[in-house]
Amino acid sequence: MESVMTRTTVFIVTILLAMTPASTYGREPVSENSITEHNPWEKYSLSLGGYITEMNTELRYGGKGLGFDIDAEEILNLDSNTFTYRIDAHWRFSENRRHRWDLRIISLHRNGSRSILRDIEVEGPNGNIIEIPAGTGVESYFDLDIYQTSYSYSFFQDDRIDLGAITGLYIMPINLGLNATGLVEANEREKFIAPLPSFGLRADFAITPNVFLRSRSQVFYVKLDSFKGFLTEQHFAVEYLPTKYFGMGIGYDVFRLGIESDGEDYPNIDLKGNIEFEYGAFMLYGKIYL
Repeated sequence: MESVMTRTTVFIVTILLAMTPASTYGREPVSENSITEHNPWEKYSLSLGGYITEMNTELRYGGKGLGFDIDAEEILNLDSNTFTYRIDAHWRFSENRRHRWDLRIISLHRNGSRSILRDIEVEGPNGNIIEIPAGTGVESYFDLDIYQTSYSYSFFQDDRIDLGAITGLYIMPINLGLNATGLVEANEREKFIAPLPSFGLRADFAITPNVFLRSRSQVFYVKLDSFKGFLTEQHFAVEYLPTKYFGMGIGYDVFRLGIESDGEDYPNIDLKGNIEFEYGAFMLYGKIYL
């Protein structure tokens, strides 16, 4: 993912340069109990766009002592690049528009097929160890859907800057498996829902009346008995809103998810193994707002 991080750095530097003109505009903060007619922060919005992702997946089937972590893109030939959709919506539900609810939906489904180039070991349904030797034909899939709902409060807001604190919940159905045929037969599946809370900050800037910079960063980490989970998300976008109700945007996301478990120590996660997943994604989207 070095190339992903390089592109992220370039994107951030570009955004910071774009923000420079904003410092030349001085505005009075918007009142806690009122809204001005020039307030640029829309009350409702719905965005729909395409997502071009570059992904990296490390996973282990079975307990900690079995085999080694699998690079799913290299060993199992899962797609490392894919195109998918993304839906975002938000609602500022107070008169002063400081209280905001967001909903986000992303779907990432992949599959692969190849003769593996190295031996791997997995744990069977009865706890027995199954060794899959090099040369075995393996079909695999990794399906991840991301649903996030969040609440944020704008602790600073004027007609050029909106800064908010976020608390939210990610709900992520994960369905993965592999089917080996030929030299050995193995059919392993894992299916569970990972609910992970998150905390973070968002910052929106009105560069001009029609051009906006959007950014958001969220994190979470928990360790509970034999369960460990973490996630991080960084989002950057530039929007152009040429009309009163319609606009468009281009953005970049970086997302990382890690789950490690030996059983059912965390609600709704019955996993023996570990998953580390990350992606970097460019997106183009249209936006309807009011």
